Amino acid sequence: MANRTVKDAKNVHGTNPQYLIEKIIRSRIYDSKYWKEQCFALTAELLVDKAMDIRFVGGVFGGNIKPTPFLCLTLKMLQIQPEKDIVVEFIKNEEFKYVRALGAFYLRLTGSSQDCYKYLEPLYNDNRKLRRQNRMGHYELVHMDEFIDELLREERVCDIILPRIQKRLVLEENNELDPKVSALDDDLDEEMPSDDENLEEIAEALKAKEKEKKLETIRIRDSRRDRSGSRERQAEKAKDSGAYKERGADRYRDYDRGRERDYERRESPDNRYKDREMREKERDRERRHERDRNDRNDDRNRDRTRYDDRDRDRNRERERVDRGGDRGGRERDRGNYERERDRERDYDRRRR
Repeated sequence: MANRTVKDAKNVHGTNPQYLIEKIIRSRIYDSKYWKEQCFALTAELLVDKAMDIRFVGGVFGGNIKPTPFLCLTLKMLQIQPEKDIVVEFIKNEEFKYVRALGAFYLRLTGSSQDCYKYLEPLYNDNRKLRRQNRMGHYELVHMDEFIDELLREERVCDIILPRIQKRLVLEENNELDPKVSALDDDLDEEMPSDDENLEEIAEALKAKEKEKKLETIRIRDSRRDRSGSRERQAEKAKDSGAYKERGADRYRDYDRGRERDYERRESPDNRYKDREMREKERDRERRHERDRNDRNDDRNRDRTRYDDRDRDRNRERERVDRGGDRGGRERDRGNYERERDRERDYDRRRR
């Protein structure tokens, strides 16, 4: 009983007013807490108090499709169907912007095309900000004129499919609606100057151009005078600096002569012969150093091979003795070892 439309309600667009909202969203509104607690037994007078408490506009939000209070009050207005004068007062209310938005949304659902353009287009001049809740449950900022433009142009606003309305041009052609008058036309008319003012501005512009031309000719004349005076001053400076230039030329001439003399000295036959001798001496010195280096390396390699042979022979003799050689053989080996050692010492002394 609480969700039925009032008995004396009229059909809107050929159907029950509550059917303008889809069945799924309508059932969610009936099951919501706000509808059961705040919208029960509301009348047109009490609906105004509830509308003044709205703090945002929106449709449904969340995963389980929860309706906003704005949508619940819209369905309640469709259920009780308030008079047209009350809806117009909602729209003309300038103190509470959400009350105006609720009345505009209801009129867009139930009103004719002429009423929508007549009562909603003046709201384009309202630039106040509105908070709107999106499907994710987050708030976003819109303006009243944007909200009205969506009501007149879009097919779905606040998750509700809006009834179709005729184009404004068609209504104007059928003389059912007056031509649209923008609030900016008056401002443009005030800013547009008259013909007399245009003539005065043109005359002032011509006078300003003539003054600029005269000033330009005076500037050119002064610049030519300055240029001629600077040339005369440069000629005088050139005369005064003639002696200094001559002294500078003599200094550069002496410098060039010294460079030529050094070049001739370097390029003389005696100098070339001396340079060749120096290069040959340097080359001979490098050859001697290389030869000495190679000799030292050969001696070192020879000593290393002799020490290796001696160690190898000694190891062989030791192995032979260990296998059971006689005592005389060991004494003979000892004597050979001592003679070899003395020979190595003598060789080392001679090298030192």
